[in-house]
Amino acid sequence: DSGLIRYGALLSAFKQMKNLFQPLSFNCGAVMKNLFMLAPLTNLQSHDDGCLSDDEYRWLTMRARGGFGLVMTCASHMQAIGKGFSGQLACYSDDHLEGLGRLAAGIRAASSLAVVQLHHAGMRSPEDVIGGQPVCPSDNDETGARALKHEEVEQLKEDFVAAAERVRRAGFDGVEIHGAHGYILGQFLSAAINRRSDEYGGSLENRSRIIFDIVKSIRKRCGPDFLLGIRLSPERFDVKLAEIIEVAQRLISTGDIDFLDMSLWDVFKEPEEEAFKGRTLMSYFTELDRGHVRLGVAGKIRTPVDTLKTLEQGADFIILGRAAILHHDYPVQVHDNPLFKPATLPVTREYLRKQGLGESFVKYMSGWAGFVEN
Repeated sequence: DSGLIRYGALLSAFKQMKNLFQPLSFNCGAVMKNLFMLAPLTNLQSHDDGCLSDDEYRWLTMRARGGFGLVMTCASHMQAIGKGFSGQLACYSDDHLEGLGRLAAGIRAASSLAVVQLHHAGMRSPEDVIGGQPVCPSDNDETGARALKHEEVEQLKEDFVAAAERVRRAGFDGVEIHGAHGYILGQFLSAAINRRSDEYGGSLENRSRIIFDIVKSIRKRCGPDFLLGIRLSPERFDVKLAEIIEVAQRLISTGDIDFLDMSLWDVFKEPEEEAFKGRTLMSYFTELDRGHVRLGVAGKIRTPVDTLKTLEQGADFIILGRAAILHHDYPVQVHDNPLFKPATLPVTREYLRKQGLGESFVKYMSGWAGFVEN
């Protein structure tokens, strides 16, 4: 009897898991072969000049071959002064085109969509990494960052768009704009950090203006068939949940983006702000009037059951970070065994090497509490 019960549970799980392997189309015409997207993960593996390394190529193409429907690069800085960490992949110069082209080809060869995340760290750019003073929407005493001049804001917008055009030339299917985690676009969104008095500061409409300008220009200059998404985070880093909800809905309503990537830290958690408690943080975004825009969510999605719960609660696709570090072939594992149990932490350094992490990435992960065995 117990064998029959287990067989019945397995059959039911297989039927449910089929939903994860249905293709997902985007408004631009791109199609993701399943609902698994690789999160943009810091990995410290590229060369000092921002050019692609063999280690980063291996790490990302292994995920493509491992079945991810979309593989996204780490945050890739689109201005030299926007570099956020050593070993960061760059896209601000044509010098980066050769490596970017190689990477795009390697990802697409495995029938995965290839996407670059466009990033600028702003006041979070370390002086010793960029060799000078970081920039911010306003002067920032805590980080020592200086305020961007008006013409520098205009140049920042142009460089985001130029990077998207460069990435398209390199053969990528699209880009994601990094508006999350307190980096420069998130700094513009924050009323606490952004104290500008021009059209880029003050009201939420003004503080979000740079994002809408960048989105509109990328869509115009890269065309209707270019995959365009944006990542937002609704908490921490001096942003307000109500404002991020409003910005998200407005971005969807423009019709210019194909997907919204919400970084939630934990997809099943309640909001931090008292007025919004009593339901999940994710629910505030699944209830948006999404039209043709697809919603992906990230945050502690670990097991196959977690992925199904996330879909059942209204997300269109799954964005995996830690789970993808631990299993380069996570989608294949789930496809072949719905009862698949991911590796438990901590893991050995050798285990991570076998999953395609180079030494710089392994060292970086060893700094995450409880992730790597001492």
